[in-house]
Amino acid sequence: MNKSLDDSQHTFPTTTGEGSESDASSISESSSASTTASWSDTELMEPHVGYKKVLVTGGAGFIGSHVADYLLERGDDVVIIDELNEYYDVTIKESNLRLLTEKYGEERVAIYRGDICDATLMTELFEKERPQWVCHMAARAGVRPSIEDPFVYIHSNIQGTTQLMELAHRYGVQNFVFASSSSVYGGSKSTFFSEDEVVDNPVSPYAASKKTCELLAYTYHHLYKLNVTGLRFFTVYGPRGRPDMAPFKFIDRVSRGAEIQQFGDGSSSRDYTYISDIVDGVVRSIDRPYAYQIFNLGKGDGTSLREFISLVEKHTGKAANRKILPDQPGDVPYTCADVRKAQHLLGYTSKVSFEDGIAKTARWYRQTYMKNKVEVLPQVEAPTTTIQLEATQAC
Repeated sequence: MNKSLDDSQHTFPTTTGEGSESDASSISESSSASTTASWSDTELMEPHVGYKKVLVTGGAGFIGSHVADYLLERGDDVVIIDELNEYYDVTIKESNLRLLTEKYGEERVAIYRGDICDATLMTELFEKERPQWVCHMAARAGVRPSIEDPFVYIHSNIQGTTQLMELAHRYGVQNFVFASSSSVYGGSKSTFFSEDEVVDNPVSPYAASKKTCELLAYTYHHLYKLNVTGLRFFTVYGPRGRPDMAPFKFIDRVSRGAEIQQFGDGSSSRDYTYISDIVDGVVRSIDRPYAYQIFNLGKGDGTSLREFISLVEKHTGKAANRKILPDQPGDVPYTCADVRKAQHLLGYTSKVSFEDGIAKTARWYRQTYMKNKVEVLPQVEAPTTTIQLEATQAC
């Protein structure tokens, strides 16, 4: 993984960023609690260096396991909590945990299997491990499944995040970083999604749960001065990626000669972000304990569906078997992350082009699935299954 974080990291700053009462007041009076309009004037936070013990929730998952790998490689220790639910194949998550323990040893990777909403388990974890840094990646993901069963999203996302922030403030955690989602922009008419935008009209229970977590995060910062950063991910893909997401599904199905569904003429465009860029942004956020911030993490430019399929064909060496279907009602033709705030306050810049990312992912797929002849579940055909919608779901 590309170790592209700052070389000039020092110690905790003496300033408190935007933690003053005037800043708190301006945020609370804003129609959107996620950010102020004057982030360009926010004093830059020098990154903290030195050893950390980091609690990584959802550490068996796609993003969480990659973040844990990065932290361990640079010398930190990691505590993982994951319930290993069956949203997708549990063997993939078990493999991620095995990779970490075999690479770094069980003395540096403490693994807890359970629900972050289990108050007894989580209190025992904090009592024993005493993590001072929290990277909260655990969540129930998926837009359409949240419509079918909203209650599990309230449980895992809202109750789980609240439980963690409550423990974080009680145990004096120095920085709390959590995964929000670009899905909070679901009702937006914009093409470039900015953190300054008011996102008070979520269009799915999943998006609503993530927006709720952002609001609760500000509340915990306001009440207890907990340093909190929320990260709105834009379609993350790459090796060990979730099999329900469009990049994996395209590579898998084209590689096997299976049919893919293309909605519209292929001109719609989305922002896809390679996993190493996302990890870079997550770690930069962990190292910079801003008082309260929300950041977009994306590539910052879009890729059309037509180009997406063409690149998959190129790097799998197979022609796609396309089923062309009409545009889906409500689909936005172009969406993209405005990453200027993350660039300014975190020093974040996406480095992996979409073609390079697809090439890396296709190579990993061949080595993992084709070489070992691993079976992947077939695509479920349904009227609401659209590549365009899948591409907008965050991890």
